[in-house]
Amino acid sequence: MTKKETNSEAINDIILEDYYKLSIQVSLNGLSFCILDSIGKKIIRSESYRFRSRLNPFEAQKELKAFIKTQAITDYSFSEVIAVHRNDLFSLVPKVLFDPEELPNYLKYNAKILANDLLEYDEIPSFDLVNVYVPFVNINNDIYDLFGDFEFKHHATVLIESLLASSSSGNEPVCYVYVSPEEFDLIIVRNKKLLLFNNFTYKTPEDFLYYLMFSLEQLEFDTNEIKLRLFGAIEEGDAVFELCQEYIQNFSIYIPDIPDGLSYEGPKPADNYLVINAL
Repeated sequence: MTKKETNSEAINDIILEDYYKLSIQVSLNGLSFCILDSIGKKIIRSESYRFRSRLNPFEAQKELKAFIKTQAITDYSFSEVIAVHRNDLFSLVPKVLFDPEELPNYLKYNAKILANDLLEYDEIPSFDLVNVYVPFVNINNDIYDLFGDFEFKHHATVLIESLLASSSSGNEPVCYVYVSPEEFDLIIVRNKKLLLFNNFTYKTPEDFLYYLMFSLEQLEFDTNEIKLRLFGAIEEGDAVFELCQEYIQNFSIYIPDIPDGLSYEGPKPADNYLVINAL
């Protein structure tokens, strides 16, 4: 927050400017954003937009420009802007094994990268992890042109930091699944430690179930015992929900809390989980 003082002796004459914070999530399937009033600790706007089909980065860039204009986001003045890149071009590295000179080697087995790709990384110090990833450079350039200096991070970083921080310290594993149309993130934690994080693309509920069950099987978890918590673009009665119910005993819709100290009135928080928790 910056202050503009018109009278140093009268606090009532202080004009507060640039006290809004913006977070924008960009993926090849859609966009979302939220605006935080950092003085009132209130999320005043939170919107999302789903593409009709999966786009390439340049098509997503055009959609972002139109989205920002339609939503009149540039009418605000922001003290902080955060961009969240959602894609499957990432790799998690233990901090003790991380070398910033070796970024391509961390990704080459997990993602198809080109020689001219810009590689970045997020440090997750609370959990001794580093997330190496490929950001959408063209989208970063547009955000910089519109808002100036900003911070960006990968969506896996946001999910890991928020879910591990809010998880219990018990010994029983919990499997969180953050669901979006045509993709989901699988996060398994136990005793505030990350056991697995992966991102999957799916077309049918059967695809969804296959990836879920295969991951649990590889870690030798009993589907009758592990706690499964689904959140995001899913509700009771959905095809994915109904299918999971047939094969997983202990599962439910997870309703995440709003970050401490913030108030929020709008669509259910899980729908815009990434942009809310990126602030």
